[in-house]
Amino acid sequence: MNEIDWASERARMVENQIRRRGITDPLVLEAVSRVPRERFVPAALRARSYADHALHVAHGQTISQPFVVAAMTQAAQIEPEDRVLEIGTGSGYQAAILAQLAAEVFTVERIPDLAEAARATLDELGITNVSFRTGDGSLGWPEAAPFQAILVTAGAPEPPPSLLRQLDPEGGRLIAPIGEHARQELVCIEREGTSWVSEQLMACRFVPLLGAEGWSGESG
Repeated sequence: MNEIDWASERARMVENQIRRRGITDPLVLEAVSRVPRERFVPAALRARSYADHALHVAHGQTISQPFVVAAMTQAAQIEPEDRVLEIGTGSGYQAAILAQLAAEVFTVERIPDLAEAARATLDELGITNVSFRTGDGSLGWPEAAPFQAILVTAGAPEPPPSLLRQLDPEGGRLIAPIGEHARQELVCIEREGTSWVSEQLMACRFVPLLGAEGWSGESG
């Protein structure tokens, strides 16, 4: 059996699934090109690492579709000096992408095994500007706030108030899937002082955000 040329697979993904579908920010495209997605996918699914859909990881969680990762990252408009919060570490792939663009990334995962596996993968890749916390992501990371961008990789019924408060008052952006269990709208909420302006980006479907300011229980 021939060994997979991961670099070629990654280049095809960037061109066909991401660039051609409207992701134009050259820094986002470069970040996605640099991160080896196959390192974040379970061994049994590794051959499908660059498929155009989400894949299951451990504990009923998923690694998001490559286009969705890129779209959320582009919407966040991350600058090199920014501090970014991610809610829902999962495999660690989105955090690895953010780490290519931001000065610091803070990521919160409620499942300890996932957090430790993600930390190990990022360590192996030499990514050192990501801090990890295990806990209720719906409450954010208040001690490290404010954040210039917050990305939520799980669906919530409403934008969590704690996350809105942790945005930088001067243009901080929250990118989150908001809606029902089975279907959400990806929204961008920008903070200006004590005002928040929301824009709908696209329909999506994420696993539920469980926690004090998300959904309660294990399923819908």
